[in-house]
Amino acid sequence: MKKISLALLIILLTQIGCKDDKPTINIVLPTNLELEITLDDDTEGRIEVKATAFDENYYTISFEDGENSEVVETNDGSASHTYAVSGTYTIVTRAHITAADYIQRTDTVKIDREPATNSNGIPTKGFTSPLSYDGYTLVWNEEFEGSSLNTSIWNYELGTGNNGWGNNELQYYTKENTSVGDGYLTITTKKQELGGRSYTSSRLTTQGKKSFQYGRIDIRAALPKGQGMWPALWMLGDNHSSVGWPSCGEIDIMEIVGGTSNGNSDKRTHGTLHWDNKGEHASYGGSTFTSKNNFNEEFYVFSIIWNETSIKWLLDDSQFHETEITSEQMSEFRDSFFFIFNVAVGGNWPGDPDASTQFPQKMHVDYVRVFQK
Repeated sequence: MKKISLALLIILLTQIGCKDDKPTINIVLPTNLELEITLDDDTEGRIEVKATAFDENYYTISFEDGENSEVVETNDGSASHTYAVSGTYTIVTRAHITAADYIQRTDTVKIDREPATNSNGIPTKGFTSPLSYDGYTLVWNEEFEGSSLNTSIWNYELGTGNNGWGNNELQYYTKENTSVGDGYLTITTKKQELGGRSYTSSRLTTQGKKSFQYGRIDIRAALPKGQGMWPALWMLGDNHSSVGWPSCGEIDIMEIVGGTSNGNSDKRTHGTLHWDNKGEHASYGGSTFTSKNNFNEEFYVFSIIWNETSIKWLLDDSQFHETEITSEQMSEFRDSFFFIFNVAVGGNWPGDPDASTQFPQKMHVDYVRVFQK
């Protein structure tokens, strides 16, 4: 029997061992990678994405956005990103088994982000109502075109009125605080000394020029904000000069009592009736909150639907209050009324401005439209 030396045996065993390399691991990659992209209408420039795939362990979603680029690692495939500037952007989505083992897809999204305000600080977004309704005819509308207030329709009420217009208000009303441009009426409220008052604003009426009995009324407006601010879009009976208030009747289409003190809110609108009930002032109203931006951040449409039996109040075409007006004590509301647009400062209801109130504040009105059956 031939002998093999120990050295030769070690060499042979070593050579045999070199053939037993570590076995290769076969990675099974994910499949069917899909991406759903949704633009969030409530927050400009924000998108929501949802990735799905088979047999993945996790996802990474890369939002290419210049200096604001970000990579989101997510187990369920959900992610979001907000783009500050309009443009076309790339989204790279990976479905991973490991950090180094994945499948990938590339998508693009076009962001057309409208600025929050125009060059004059007027909001660029918000609810818009139609120019027609079934069963109604548009009988009058004021769209505020041109560069000045149409004084064949509107009157200026000036000064401080009676006891701060009856409400201990703090402003002095002037013509100079009213402007028209870009298709909007703007009333600006300023912290300004005038006529013994510390604030100035404007108050406009259509008394003796435009009045209406019944119909649907839509007013699109963006409003001031802050403690002590009291914007209103409202109506008084045509006989106000002869019978006084509250015998003439008052229809408050919209009032905002700004701030947070005493239960005030920049996100609540009030709709109210005032009338004379056997020699006593009577009132009844309702209110609603907006779940969207504050009333100063975008346009809203404040409406009433008024007929011989009731008045309904709507915010962005959604009804929030209704009052019957069929009783004899409420006969005021079966006559003609004229419009009043104003922004008061302070007074019995909102209280005074405080250190948190910023000036100037502005109310922008896009249009007022009256429809009748």
